[in-house]
Amino acid sequence: MKRLLAFVLVVVVSFGLIAWTSPWLLDKTKLGLDLKGGFEILYEAEPLSGTGDVDKKSLIQTAKSLEDRANKQGVAEPEVTTEGKNRIRVKIAGVTNEAEVREMLKKPAELQFRSAEGCKSETDYCKVELVGSDFVEGAAKVEYDQLNRPLIAIKVKDKKKLADVSERLIGKRLAIFLNDELQSDPVVQQALTEGTATISGQPTPKDAQNLADVINLGALPLKLNEKYTQSVGATLGQKSLEDTVLAGAVASVAILLFMLIFYRLPGLIASICLIVFVWVMFIAFWLMNATITLPGIAAFILGIGIAVDTNIITAERIKDEIRSGKSIASSLRAGNKNSFRTVIDAHITNIIATAVLYFIGQGSVKGFAVVQLASIIVNILTNLFLPRLLLQLVVKSGRFSKPSYYGVKESEIRAL
Repeated sequence: MKRLLAFVLVVVVSFGLIAWTSPWLLDKTKLGLDLKGGFEILYEAEPLSGTGDVDKKSLIQTAKSLEDRANKQGVAEPEVTTEGKNRIRVKIAGVTNEAEVREMLKKPAELQFRSAEGCKSETDYCKVELVGSDFVEGAAKVEYDQLNRPLIAIKVKDKKKLADVSERLIGKRLAIFLNDELQSDPVVQQALTEGTATISGQPTPKDAQNLADVINLGALPLKLNEKYTQSVGATLGQKSLEDTVLAGAVASVAILLFMLIFYRLPGLIASICLIVFVWVMFIAFWLMNATITLPGIAAFILGIGIAVDTNIITAERIKDEIRSGKSIASSLRAGNKNSFRTVIDAHITNIIATAVLYFIGQGSVKGFAVVQLASIIVNILTNLFLPRLLLQLVVKSGRFSKPSYYGVKESEIRAL
């Protein structure tokens, strides 16, 4: 009786948590542009001069700059990723002013060194003294002084211009702006006549490296060319979501009925574990801060199929053991043992295939792989170990010892 009560307690607590947290989890789930509407652009970056290669750090910093610009426009949850050596993919869902956002994103990063000469206040920084094109491309580097404090070494193309600016601003601040956002405002200590300078005052090496990346980004402003674009209307996205949810619900009900009809008690426990699997997957989406797209939903549904296969393999092995004449308890132990290796081998091969998709694929393919990998891990926890625990509690209670409870007819049992 204690084991049966423990089984009921586990099920009740699980379903209680599911009912309590599911509305919140669904509300926190982020939808991609193919479900919510929006647009996707694949940019190919190249230097404004039209010559030279695109530096990887500059590409990453440009992607970050695009994300910051989108955030400043009030765009909800922009997704900006780099691909290959010179490509940036931007996905923005729920956009109403698409043309305005697209035009804003295409502008190259703008680096300016400004002073407060002739401005309203000492912190107004209205006068532009140097711009990104004045600096040597990729020359900003982190170095250390004699006290091991980080500083940034920079180099300009025109020595005289830097000398004139520094002589005029000795003892004053020369602020560094990227896309009109203040990054730092160091004080000019002396006249700089060699075309080089150092910027100190950064508290950590990481801060110094970030500022060096900003300067290098501005020194190598990238031109973004649209190579691919896709726009999805909000109505079409909503229709896709509704159809997908309906198809998933119908398939889930059919699967649960199939498990109950063919596998009886193991099928009931499998159905419980499948519901827990879906709930834990939504928790995983929330923890990963994932954006759900149609490929992601496809991977999710495929994960449900894999979870069903896991339960079917285990249930069939248990039925085989019962048909051989073993007791229910012995059949449970033998069936679980014999199915374990098969299930784990299947999951390992799935993980290998998913890893290949992730490392070779791009865009939606990589998103599919991430969801698939998460579903495999969650499946092992909720549809391999959890059903075994629940079945052991039920079997050891001694109240479910008839073969028919496990989908086996008396006529199928072979005498030993």
